[in-house]
Amino acid sequence: MKRSTDIRVTGVAVFLLDVKTRLPLKFGNQIVDSVTVARVAVAVETAAGRRAIGWGETPLAVQWGWPSSSPLAPRLAAMVQLTLNCSRSLLDSGLSGHALEIGLAFRREALSALAGGIAVPNQPESLPELASLICLSPLDVALHDAFGVANDIDTYHSYTADFLTCDLADLFAEPAQMASFRGLYPSDFLEFPAPRQLRAWHLVGGLDPLTSADAPEDLPADGHPVLLADWIARDGLDALKVKLRGDDLEWDIDRLLRVAAIGHVRGVRHYCADFNCTVTDVGYVHAALDAIASRDPLLAGQLSYVEQPFPYDLTANPIDVSSLSSRTRLLLDESCHDWTFVKRGHELGWNGVALKTCKTQSGALLSLCWAKHHGLHVMVQDLTNPMLAMIPHARLAAHAGTFAGVETNACQFYPEASSWEARLHPGLYRRRAGYIELTSLTGPGFGQRVAEISRPLPEPTLVVGTIDQRDWRLSAQW
Repeated sequence: MKRSTDIRVTGVAVFLLDVKTRLPLKFGNQIVDSVTVARVAVAVETAAGRRAIGWGETPLAVQWGWPSSSPLAPRLAAMVQLTLNCSRSLLDSGLSGHALEIGLAFRREALSALAGGIAVPNQPESLPELASLICLSPLDVALHDAFGVANDIDTYHSYTADFLTCDLADLFAEPAQMASFRGLYPSDFLEFPAPRQLRAWHLVGGLDPLTSADAPEDLPADGHPVLLADWIARDGLDALKVKLRGDDLEWDIDRLLRVAAIGHVRGVRHYCADFNCTVTDVGYVHAALDAIASRDPLLAGQLSYVEQPFPYDLTANPIDVSSLSSRTRLLLDESCHDWTFVKRGHELGWNGVALKTCKTQSGALLSLCWAKHHGLHVMVQDLTNPMLAMIPHARLAAHAGTFAGVETNACQFYPEASSWEARLHPGLYRRRAGYIELTSLTGPGFGQRVAEISRPLPEPTLVVGTIDQRDWRLSAQW
């Protein structure tokens, strides 16, 4: 049944913003020192004739979405190209409806073929599905924002029978899910009212100096902390996520113990061990947990969860992890491209999921609903999201009802990148007393208030359809 609130895309503009890290970020065997962020404006028109612009943004995190020892530049170029191709294809698709319905349909009907059509020189593999989702994400997020703006409603208030033409049984589009989700909508699994404060998790990267003895000589002198103790003191942190190697057990154990030694005396009460898909043997993680329990019982008791130790391809690596999930929260991250992977992970013994908006807002919502319906633990994790990318990320965490807040680390690795957005949303980009604030996120869509930010933008890399800068009511900077 069509609704007057349904939208269709009338134009798209894509901007590429390059950001450098103040210190390199190491996770697993990958190192990031810069990132290209895709910012997308999507123009829509409702069936009732109302027009609006929605905004979405995602870092094209090549090292995370497409880890490889091959040169970075061709992989990044491929992801940029897929983002542009998705923009053209979405406009040409003629899809209409709720943003969630459009986003899910486009992914199912178009994304795989578009990704398969990208040729990467000297690269034997095509774009992985995770990288493809990152490329689609800014468009999908912008669709959800645009739906809210066009209908003058908070986007999170639109995930109901009043706006969706399909319930979750139809959105999952699998007969096995029909009975348990018939008559239910995403709003049935969301938190209302959502909290306006969230506990902030600090990321301890693999190269982050813990003490002055670890610090390189060329430390940035930009007024922001570098050493872990200084971060804890300035931001009042009580939650630390520790990136580990996964192929050096003694290093991993020592890293956890060293971080905890700094955290214990400064009031830190929550820790996470993140192996980033580098472990292949369940026994490795058991050995790490056993060592922690023996050498630092306090840390063992405060280890809130373990994140994605094993390779993300659950089909090629169907590892039974039940023995681990019986002793800790064990969260899927890279593995959960969508709800079907969450389901498969649950069958293998995983008992939690780490959601990310960079896998699309539409996909994150379905994964959230399936996970909560089946009693899984839920967290929302960062992609080092700066600028606008931080806003839907924080909104998802607030409405998801996570068990321990949200990861937020863009303020660590490129704090100045978000300076324009931070003027309007200061509590979102600076952690205080261990929390971030969402109180400034008001108005329709995701509450981004982009017109009030007025960030100068570069020339758009792509403009298709009907989308005019005069419609955006932003400063004429490109």
